[in-house]
Amino acid sequence: MDGFEELGVEPSPAPSAAQIDEESRRIRRLRIVVNLSLSLIAQGDMPFSEAQQLVAAARQLAESLFPRKGEVFDLLYRPKFNRLINEIYLLQ
Repeated sequence: MDGFEELGVEPSPAPSAAQIDEESRRIRRLRIVVNLSLSLIAQGDMPFSEAQQLVAAARQLAESLFPRKGEVFDLLYRPKFNRLINEIYLLQ
Protein backbone atom coordinates (compact mmCIF):
# COMPACT_ATOMS: atom_id res chain seq x y z
CA MET A 1 0.00 0.00 0.00
CA ASP A 2 1.54 3.33 -1.04
CA GLY A 3 1.06 6.73 0.58
CA PHE A 4 -1.76 7.77 -1.75
CA GLU A 5 -3.88 4.75 -0.93
CA GLU A 6 -3.32 5.25 2.79
CA LEU A 7 -4.71 8.77 2.45
CA GLY A 8 -7.59 7.62 0.29
CA VAL A 9 -6.36 9.71 -2.64
CA GLU A 10 -6.01 8.49 -6.20
CA PRO A 11 -2.66 9.39 -7.76
CA SER A 12 -3.09 11.68 -10.74
CA PRO A 13 -2.05 10.35 -14.13
CA ALA A 14 1.26 11.49 -15.56
CA PRO A 15 0.94 14.55 -17.81
CA SER A 16 1.11 14.01 -21.54
CA ALA A 17 3.92 15.41 -23.68
CA ALA A 18 1.51 18.01 -25.05
CA GLN A 19 0.58 19.14 -21.54
CA ILE A 20 4.24 19.42 -20.58
CA ASP A 21 4.99 21.40 -23.75
CA GLU A 22 2.08 23.76 -23.08
CA GLU A 23 3.17 24.38 -19.52
CA SER A 24 6.73 25.00 -20.72
CA ARG A 25 5.42 27.60 -23.18
CA ARG A 26 3.46 29.35 -20.43
CA ILE A 27 6.49 29.35 -18.12
CA ARG A 28 8.71 30.73 -20.90
CA ARG A 29 6.17 33.47 -21.69
CA LEU A 30 5.95 34.51 -18.04
CA ARG A 31 9.74 34.48 -17.66
CA ILE A 32 10.12 36.73 -20.73
CA VAL A 33 7.53 39.20 -19.42
CA VAL A 34 9.11 39.27 -15.95
CA ASN A 35 12.62 39.79 -17.36
CA LEU A 36 11.42 42.51 -19.73
CA SER A 37 9.56 44.22 -16.89
CA LEU A 38 12.63 44.09 -14.67
CA SER A 39 14.74 45.54 -17.48
CA LEU A 40 12.32 48.39 -18.10
CA ILE A 41 12.22 49.27 -14.41
CA ALA A 42 16.03 49.03 -14.15
CA GLN A 43 16.42 51.72 -16.82
CA GLY A 44 15.20 54.15 -14.16
CA ASP A 45 13.31 56.52 -16.43
CA MET A 46 9.86 55.20 -15.52
CA PRO A 47 7.69 56.93 -12.91
CA PHE A 48 7.25 54.96 -9.70
CA SER A 49 3.51 54.49 -10.29
CA GLU A 50 4.15 53.00 -13.74
CA ALA A 51 6.70 50.60 -12.26
CA GLN A 52 4.06 49.45 -9.78
CA GLN A 53 1.55 49.03 -12.60
CA LEU A 54 4.08 46.97 -14.55
CA VAL A 55 4.55 44.63 -11.58
CA ALA A 56 0.77 44.33 -11.18
CA ALA A 57 0.38 43.53 -14.89
CA ALA A 58 3.06 40.84 -14.68
CA ARG A 59 1.25 39.30 -11.72
CA GLN A 60 -2.06 39.41 -13.60
CA LEU A 61 -0.42 37.61 -16.51
CA ALA A 62 0.92 34.99 -14.12
CA GLU A 63 -2.60 34.51 -12.70
CA SER A 64 -4.08 34.16 -16.18
CA LEU A 65 -1.42 31.65 -17.26
CA PHE A 66 -1.48 29.75 -13.95
CA PRO A 67 -4.87 30.22 -12.23
CA ARG A 68 -4.85 30.26 -8.42
CA LYS A 69 -1.03 30.49 -8.37
CA GLY A 70 -0.63 34.18 -7.56
CA GLU A 71 1.07 33.30 -4.29
CA VAL A 72 3.77 31.49 -6.29
CA PHE A 73 4.41 34.70 -8.23
CA ASP A 74 4.69 36.52 -4.91
CA LEU A 75 7.23 33.98 -3.65
CA LEU A 76 9.34 33.79 -6.82
CA TYR A 77 9.18 37.18 -8.48
CA ARG A 78 7.84 39.76 -6.02
CA PRO A 79 11.13 39.89 -4.04
CA LYS A 80 13.07 40.61 -7.27
CA PHE A 81 10.69 43.41 -8.19
CA ASN A 82 10.75 44.83 -4.66
CA ARG A 83 14.57 44.83 -4.49
CA LEU A 84 14.87 46.53 -7.86
CA ILE A 85 12.18 49.12 -7.15
CA ASN A 86 13.77 49.89 -3.76
CA GLU A 87 17.14 50.34 -5.45
CA ILE A 88 15.93 52.45 -8.38
CA TYR A 89 13.50 54.65 -6.45
CA LEU A 90 15.65 54.78 -3.29
CA LEU A 91 12.99 53.30 -1.05
CA GLN A 92 13.68 51.55 2.24
